[in-house]
Amino acid sequence: MPDRRHAAPQRVTVLGATGSIGTNTLDVVARHPGRFEVFALTGAQRVQELAALCARWQPRFAVMPDESAAARLRTLGREQGWRTEVLSGAQALSDVAAHPAVDIVMGAIVGAAGLAPCLAAAKAGKRLLLANKEALVVGGGLFMSAVHEGGATLLPIDSEHSAIFQCLPEDPSSWPSRIDHIVLTASGGPFRQRDPSTFADITPEQACAHPNWVMGRKISVDSATMMNKALEVIEARWLFGLAPEQIRVVLHPQSIIHSMVVCRDRSVLAQLGTPDMRVPIAYGLSWPERIESGAEMLDFLTLKALTFEEADAARYPGLQLAWETLRGPAGSTCVLNAANEVAVEAFLQRRIRFDQIHQVNTGALAAGLIEAGMSESVDGLLALDARVRRHAGEQVAALAR
Repeated sequence: MPDRRHAAPQRVTVLGATGSIGTNTLDVVARHPGRFEVFALTGAQRVQELAALCARWQPRFAVMPDESAAARLRTLGREQGWRTEVLSGAQALSDVAAHPAVDIVMGAIVGAAGLAPCLAAAKAGKRLLLANKEALVVGGGLFMSAVHEGGATLLPIDSEHSAIFQCLPEDPSSWPSRIDHIVLTASGGPFRQRDPSTFADITPEQACAHPNWVMGRKISVDSATMMNKALEVIEARWLFGLAPEQIRVVLHPQSIIHSMVVCRDRSVLAQLGTPDMRVPIAYGLSWPERIESGAEMLDFLTLKALTFEEADAARYPGLQLAWETLRGPAGSTCVLNAANEVAVEAFLQRRIRFDQIHQVNTGALAAGLIEAGMSESVDGLLALDARVRRHAGEQVAALAR
């Protein structure tokens, strides 16, 4: 293992610093003083929280999505006495991700908004810790081409994809000869045993109460519908160069086995651990080394059972959309992602029912919104994303009447 006692600190940009992945990243960084240095932090609308992080970490830059929020952050900076330069807008996000001084970028912005800065980091050859599913779900081959052409190091942070990555050799060229298929595990969310006929009565509070993981509201709802697993299937297709039929999903309520690789000789390799996102984050920050994450040690003597179940299509109808969109026209996965973001936000605002999220998603997929060539450029994908959001918004308005 390399001796890092006299190595320069690795400079880190955290995209989405105020979210759960961002705060866990900073928790791991704090456990290793001298090894990492926070270069830039970005946030959405949580101005007070980002101000507190700027006071704590004194980054060179902080970025807000709009100038109004940036102005509020600058005011807090003057009042609190920290000197971080505050920027605003989409271009600033990409700038701090691709900055020449940056070594590591944590891509933890939720949704399609994370595509452009993650793409910028990839093109700039950074070590990119990808927690933003949508970068691959929306960008797919375009994103992977940027990774390869830019010479970036792409490390997955989703617990499932990190588990697969940890089970495979460092050399990706050996993966096709080794892998028969992979198995992504899923907890099943809070409604694994609830009667699907009662799903119309589910509240946002119930959907956000995940039994195992502490996550943001959007991803918690996605876990309840299993749309998060559908997006992970799509992500895995690009991360590991797999055919859709080589990706399978199984329910594992204990969330101890984070995913598995089934090899061609029928050996099964699995990564186990307590359900704590600091584990894959620490692995991404230090790869190929391993460093202290802060997670609790897994105690096998307290484990009563590790169980597995089939994902019920009646309970999780959105899961199958992963394979359907992967086999559909280019851009289909972008359509699914955009529609789902609109539908989940509408559910959290109590404008539609929980069971109507799937209705919005399938409606968008059936609407014929994709034009030829849209998936071949970032501008085309963003135009498709905007078109889908308008259509999904109209669907939500009709359902809300």
